[in-house]
Formats: sequence, structure tokens, C-alpha cells
Amino acid sequence: MAKTEILLHKDEIGSAGIEIAAIDKHNQKGQVIHRDDHFMLIIQKKGTFVWELDFTEMILSGASISYVAEGQVHRYLNFENSEGWFVFIERALIAKPYLEILNAGLHSYQSVSVDRDNEIFQFVSVFEAVLKDRTEVFRNLIIHSFADGLLGLFVRNLIADQEFKNPVNGQKYRTVIEFKCLVQNHYKELKQVKAYALLLHITPLYLNEKVKEITGFTASYWIQQEIILEARRLLYYTDLDVKQIAYRLGYDDYAYFCRFFKKSTGNTASQFRNINHYLSNNNS
Repeated sequence: MAKTEILLHKDEIGSAGIEIAAIDKHNQKGQVIHRDDHFMLIIQKKGTFVWELDFTEMILSGASISYVAEGQVHRYLNFENSEGWFVFIERALIAKPYLEILNAGLHSYQSVSVDRDNEIFQFVSVFEAVLKDRTEVFRNLIIHSFADGLLGLFVRNLIADQEFKNPVNGQKYRTVIEFKCLVQNHYKELKQVKAYALLLHITPLYLNEKVKEITGFTASYWIQQEIILEARRLLYYTDLDVKQIAYRLGYDDYAYFCRFFKKSTGNTASQFRNINHYLSNNNS
């Protein structure tokens, strides 16, 4: 049967909005290529965890943390000797400052090694026990407080030795983060820098200047990268033809999309699919 969709795991988290599962006891659903409608934190105490994230094989070795944002395509490859936790959490529970950092790190800083005695391991272990206690009168309030604390520890570790130690609270930085969040949510319908500048209540020139200053690339580059990433996902993981993919990405002009894809990647869409044909057929 032709694959026309990438499997989406949705509505799997309980009413509390967060769940914790031991890595070595997790079920096999994660070994099939899929997206989630929530964020997933990976907190590994020891061992090796191998997984695929948007075409890239990721390896967590020893004490380390990583995460998958909602919508990212992934699957687990090998976690037999890994000890740690998956934390599944709805976007609504993630405070805006933490969400901005997580979105800023997409495709660049999604994993980091930590000390074996890092406090996050004890914290998540206690949190796991709290989640199992269903008799607490203020259960949801306590859970949400723990979730906020865990995310704070997670983000602090994530950025502790990263290059984006830029002034996180600076206005320029926040403008760029807000821009990238908007692109992730609206790239199918909004493809011009001026459209995002309008949403941010700034001029296109100012937006371009600040994005280039902080990231090294223009605003239009990041819009194009988001489009190309989703195009590659659909070419790699589904059997949709190129015209269908172009339409899904908001292009009525199929020929224009084809030219855009080749200019951005160096290959036509068909060439990209043929090059990865064996891999994509083995990811079902």
C-alpha cells in the first residue's frame, strides 16, 4: 500500500499533560517512523541510545540529554542497554522561555552530555514516583510544578556549554526566536520575509538584519530551510508524488517548486527520492 502520510502519534498523553517512561521498558511503537503531537525529552543515565531524527542517526552515549520537538520525524533504533527516561510533555506545559530555547536549538543543539551525578537524574526519578501516586488531592498542580522544574533543569543543561549562549534575554535574540517559531508554524502559507515582519510588527529590513546577525543566515534562508526539510521528509518517508508534495507545501506552481528544490539541494526532487529509495523503503 502506498504511504501517503507519516504516522502521527497523537492524544497519547493523559489528562496531566505529561508522562514518564523508562527507556528500557518502552514499547515498540517508537521503532516505527513517526511524528508526535508533543515534545519528548530523553534523559539517559548510562548506556547507548541510537535513534534517527529527520534522516540523521543520533547516538547518545553515557550520561546525556536530548529532545524531539513536536512534528519532527524520528524512530528508535537501539536502546537495549540504555538506562534512563522518556518524558512526554504537551507544549501547553512548557513555559515560553523554555519553549523558545528548545525551538532555537532545533537541528543544531538537540543533545548534550552531562555529568553522571547531575541533579536532573534524581529529579526525574522523584517526579516519576509522583506521577504514579494518583491519590494526591492537588495532583495536577504538583505535577505541573514538577514539570516546570524539570524543564528548567533540562534547558539549563542544554545551553550550559552551547554556542547559543547569546544574550538569551536580549531583544534581538528574542526577535529571532519568535521569527523561527512563526516559520515552523506557518511556512506552508507564508513564504515571504515581509509576511513574518508584519506578524512581528517590525520592518523586513530590521528582521533580516537581526536574523543574519544572530544566526549568520538571512531570514529567507530559514524559511526555505523549513520548506525543504518538510519536502525531504515527504519524499523520504511517503510515496506521494512530487506534484502532491508541492501542493501540500503550499505551491500551486509545480514547476516553480521543482526549480526551488533543485536550487536549494543540488538535486531534483525525483533524484533525491531515487538516491534514498532503498533507505526510505526500509523505514516502514
